[in-house]
Amino acid sequence: MAGLEEWYYEMPLVTRVYLTASIVTTGSCALELVSPFSLYFNFNLVVFKFQAATQVWRLFTNFFFFGSIGLDFLFHMFFLVRYCRLLEEGSFRGRTADFVAMLLFGGALLCACSPFTDVPPFLGSALAFMMVYVWGRRNEHVRMSFLGLFQFRAPYLPWVMLGNSPSVDLMGIGVGHIYFFLEADVFPHTPAGRGRRVLQTPQALHALLRLVSSQDTDRFGGVGERLEIEPLEERRDE
Repeated sequence: MAGLEEWYYEMPLVTRVYLTASIVTTGSCALELVSPFSLYFNFNLVVFKFQAATQVWRLFTNFFFFGSIGLDFLFHMFFLVRYCRLLEEGSFRGRTADFVAMLLFGGALLCACSPFTDVPPFLGSALAFMMVYVWGRRNEHVRMSFLGLFQFRAPYLPWVMLGNSPSVDLMGIGVGHIYFFLEADVFPHTPAGRGRRVLQTPQALHALLRLVSSQDTDRFGGVGERLEIEPLEERRDE
């Protein structure tokens, strides 16, 4: 148990919060403490609910439910933690607010596209695919192996991982590409961009995340902030 607790608190802040929310939400539904029908994304219930208040929580809770607890759930949690952590400790290291802004941008765009597509009303898998896509594009020289059968470079990872719900996965890939293009990777380097970043993280979010991160460091010693990324199956070309 000590090893599990250490592994948990070694995670960077955003990864730890997302994993905890996903396990608590999915576990609560498995124990029938909460109904998935009160969590899924429904545009009409969020915007046009004719009651005292709209059900705005659905904008967030639909990203935390991953179906029944089983091998598929464990698979989703593995990839969620792995690539969320690689991003947070890699290209977003020391930029927690920018990482949260990326997730908020991706979540908002997925919710905006969902009413016009035939996808399930739970978008956590699509958001995970967005993170995998962004990580792959920012680590294009990393070589990976699929079950030891063939090798490929990191940008092809989302396509190798396409599963039983390709529409959800493809939507996540599309949103990831939009973010990758608009942020600091493509558009700012074009003649039209002229070095300008389209996506700017609000200063209020920076201030909020600095406060939360400082409290997390005081409580847990900032273990996750001191970690370096250790490659697993991937390796870089010489």
